[in-house]
Amino acid sequence: MPAINPRPVLLLLIVALLAGAYLIGRSPPAEPIRIGVIHALSGVMADSERGLVDALQLAVDDINAAGGLLGRPVEIVLADSRSDWTHAALAAGRLIGDDKVSALFACWTSSCRQAVRPVVEGQRHLMFYPLQYEGMEISPNIVYMGSAPNQQIIPGARWAMDRFGRRVYLLGSDYLFPRAANLLIRDLVSAGEGNVVAERYLPMTASDFSAVIEEIRRQAPDVVLNTLNGEGNRHFFAALAAAGLGSIPVVSFSVAEPELRLLPTEHFHPEHYAVWGYFQSLDSAANQQFVSRFRQRFGPERVLSDPLVSSYEAVHLWAAAVREAGTADPQQVNRGLGRINLAGPSGIVAVDVATRHRWRRVYVGKAGLDGQFAATEISEAPVRPAPFPPYRSRSEWAERLRPLTGITAP
Repeated sequence: MPAINPRPVLLLLIVALLAGAYLIGRSPPAEPIRIGVIHALSGVMADSERGLVDALQLAVDDINAAGGLLGRPVEIVLADSRSDWTHAALAAGRLIGDDKVSALFACWTSSCRQAVRPVVEGQRHLMFYPLQYEGMEISPNIVYMGSAPNQQIIPGARWAMDRFGRRVYLLGSDYLFPRAANLLIRDLVSAGEGNVVAERYLPMTASDFSAVIEEIRRQAPDVVLNTLNGEGNRHFFAALAAAGLGSIPVVSFSVAEPELRLLPTEHFHPEHYAVWGYFQSLDSAANQQFVSRFRQRFGPERVLSDPLVSSYEAVHLWAAAVREAGTADPQQVNRGLGRINLAGPSGIVAVDVATRHRWRRVYVGKAGLDGQFAATEISEAPVRPAPFPPYRSRSEWAERLRPLTGITAP
């Protein structure tokens, strides 16, 4: 048998000992803090919701670049709602139960929110909802980042009637938010001695607006108040342009910069306005810096919107609450959210403790051919949220909304 050279064996032994010592002295990578994201990446709401996922990712990148939270990186677990609210609720259960996420950032439509809400409340978890909505709701487990009715629908409808007249045409998608919003608008029209000349709802998958256009032509309203969501807006404005009805003002409550950009130039409506708590065109230094960073990250052609910025600010609000609580446990984080204030692209981010809704400013924007809105503030200061308009009791609102509770989009 040939003799064994001890040198290579000794060398391998030394390398193995050094490697073992290195691995023993090295800490294992920290387990990430996971957050769940539920938005439509497919279906009729995808055009509106995809950008919100990018905003959430940018916020997570900010946090991780600064060292993460509690010494741990933050990681997104993403679920496609497929524009289907039942699927969104199932995804929420999976993210909370299986993926052990610390918080959910979820939904666009009210039907999606109401489908997910029982899951979040049943698990005593935490969800951030980024959209303006019809109000009439307070949940101990949801933070409402978008505008309440007194921060969008009510001042926007009042502005429209004061500027254009009191003969109003109501057009919306056939689900909860448009119908509930129009209950509020009808109250305003009645109080102002106006007239709702017609109220029409179409499925979110609708592409034929010929009957609506003919009715608008026949009724000649002073203003159309538009609560269409998703792809329906493209078909509606195309039909308006084809009918030569460019002189009729349209005030939209769910059309932001991404939806406006998707309208071809030939479908541009010269009297198109929108009401939001944020527009990309706001000239504050903080906003323009954020716009620049977002475009550097995702492309110079990208446009921002109120729901997109609200999503970004929601992650930073959650992160600040995690730092204060010293834990990512959703119940402990939830308890501290009302004590957090921070500066964001839209201004100061502060949650009203009593209602769990944000204080918001109110802007009206006039659409331009450049895909932006020229914004004018119609609030004198940040507006405290009132999800239940105070001119009726909560029981009265519940009774009025009862017939709408079974209305959901496909």
